[in-house]
Amino acid sequence: MSKEICSRTQDYAQWYNDLIIKGGLADYSSVRGCMVIKPYGYAVWEHIKEVLDKEFKRTGHQNAYFPLFVPKSMFEAEEQNAEGFAKECAVVTHYRLKGDPVHKGKLIVDPDAKLEEELIVRPTSEAIIWSTYKNWIQSYRDLPLLINQWANVVRWEMRTRLFLRTSEFLWQEGHTAHETAEEALSETTQMLDIYARFIEDYMAVAVVKGVKSDSERFAGAVQTYCVEALMQDGKALQAGTSHFLGQNFAKAFDVKFADKNNQMNFVWATSWGVSTRLIGGLVMAHSDDEGLVLPPKIAPMQVIIIPIFKSAEEKQTIDITVHQLMQALANLGIRYKYDDSDKQRPGWKFAEYEMKGVPLRVAIGLKDLEKKQVEVVRRDNRTKQFLPLDQLATSLSNLLDDIQQAMLNKSKEYLQDHITRVDTWDDFKKVLNQKGGFVSAHWDGTAETEEKIKQTTKATIRCIPLETPLEEGKCIVTQKPSKQRVLFALAY
Repeated sequence: MSKEICSRTQDYAQWYNDLIIKGGLADYSSVRGCMVIKPYGYAVWEHIKEVLDKEFKRTGHQNAYFPLFVPKSMFEAEEQNAEGFAKECAVVTHYRLKGDPVHKGKLIVDPDAKLEEELIVRPTSEAIIWSTYKNWIQSYRDLPLLINQWANVVRWEMRTRLFLRTSEFLWQEGHTAHETAEEALSETTQMLDIYARFIEDYMAVAVVKGVKSDSERFAGAVQTYCVEALMQDGKALQAGTSHFLGQNFAKAFDVKFADKNNQMNFVWATSWGVSTRLIGGLVMAHSDDEGLVLPPKIAPMQVIIIPIFKSAEEKQTIDITVHQLMQALANLGIRYKYDDSDKQRPGWKFAEYEMKGVPLRVAIGLKDLEKKQVEVVRRDNRTKQFLPLDQLATSLSNLLDDIQQAMLNKSKEYLQDHITRVDTWDDFKKVLNQKGGFVSAHWDGTAETEEKIKQTTKATIRCIPLETPLEEGKCIVTQKPSKQRVLFALAY
């Protein structure tokens, strides 16, 4: 099975695509730039949704749904936002097709069915949501308004890659309104912390929390906070963002409220989101040349059980033990599958579930039952051990916890080993080209210098870390004074 996957060192991009396709996560679509998320991949997304949705609701947010289409004039109301997404917009101009009488079976746009106003297929929902909030918010009693939606969005990408960058993708987007700037800022950082904890605790991927530079922040935001992760090829991946929107959208859509003194004020806003891009990050952060490696908390299947038998009678004997194990696993809330199909040999099944990244594999044969033990193989480090049948479910549960922690520890070590401090332009380029990862360097704070670095090396400022102390220094390019290091990297 491993021979079917291109190795990471040979061609990292092909390795990634091989894993997505052969691991059963997604497939290419007949629509350019779009993908089909297969059941196994969608199960990963469902686990992500389930955990985050509970956390959103725990912190007072409610789910709603807003239209896919946004009138063009409404989209243009907030100029920075419209300009920022203009090149990615898909636009609906007509509402009907009709048959071509000359070429039977061909459909053409009906010229008489042109829309009075063109519709933007949402690349993000601030415009449609804030035009709605104007009707919902009248008084301070209506605040805070804490809304999230799970939806799809369309950004017409020219260069696409499964999960990482597609013309249509799934995400959640939170949009909140507050009385004060302080409340909105608190909401922004609260959601950033939720994302960071989720990615580390459930996806087992270490992240850096920070603030985007002015040129990298969300169009229409006052400040963009982000969580950044490192992939195995040393490139960074923006894993989630949380935006302090100030009063920009409130002013664009005239969203005001009467405060306790009956004075009219514009509300303060936030928006925040993560997408199916997380699945791409999950794949690239952990997997190896044998297939996917999935952390137990997110894996669709945590334990795969494979019987080893030569006859129906042998299988019946094995079934008795396995059914007891399955009940015990279910009682512990462990997701499992018993693959007792006779269509494929055990060796094929071993390779198949290794490819799919199932955290634990349990093989049970008659000899194992006689010895009252079973063979258990970990996917993360591929180690094999024999565990006693007595209390096996509890032992597997403990192993899953060990795997989850081990994967996070490995990710944290990789992250720390790939944050390199440099003080010169030559060292900056050397580290970026030879080692990769985050390059911690001083920057003079100007967009001109930032653009020069990007044009010369393709590296961007991934974030200004929140937990990095202030430090006097000189910009690696201009030698002008700098008060803090920022993280540069090549990125997806």
